Amino acid sequence: MNRMMIIPVTVATVAALCVAALGATVTDLGPWYQGLAKPGWNPPDVVFPIGWTVIYALITVSAITAWRAARTSAQAEWVIGLFAFNGFLNITWSLIFFRLQRPDWAFAEVILLWLSILALIIYCGRFSKQAALLLLPYLGWVSFAGALNWAVVELNAPFG
Repeated sequence: MNRMMIIPVTVATVAALCVAALGATVTDLGPWYQGLAKPGWNPPDVVFPIGWTVIYALITVSAITAWRAARTSAQAEWVIGLFAFNGFLNITWSLIFFRLQRPDWAFAEVILLWLSILALIIYCGRFSKQAALLLLPYLGWVSFAGALNWAVVELNAPFG
C-alpha cells in the first residue's frame, strides 16, 4: 500500500470500527426489546449484526474511495464531514431506540439518517460513481430498518 493510501484507509477503518462498536454497545436486545410486538417480516436477530458488518465494510470502502477521488482538499473535508455526521446519526438512532426506548422518536431520526445517506450518495457521486454505488446497499438497509421501525411504532404505541 502506498503512503497516499495509509491515511484514508486508517482513518476510515478506525471511524467505521468506532461507529460500529458504539452502535453495538448501546444496542440492548434485552427484555424491553424482546417484549415489543414486531411484524411477521421482522428478520431473526442474528441477521442484523451480519447485515451491519457488510454495510460498515461498504461504507468504509466508499469513504476511502470518495476521499481519494476528491479533487480538492475542500471536497475531501466535506467527504469526511458528511461521513462523520452520518456516523453520528447512526449511533444516535440506536441510542434513541434502545436506550431511551422511544421507537417513535427513533423513526423521526431514521428519516434524518436516510437523508444523510442520500446526501452522501449525491455528493460523492459528483466525483466518484463507485463511492456512490457502494452506499446504495446502506440506503436500502436503512430503508428496510425505517419500515421496520415504523411497524414497531404502529404495533406498540404509545411510548413514554
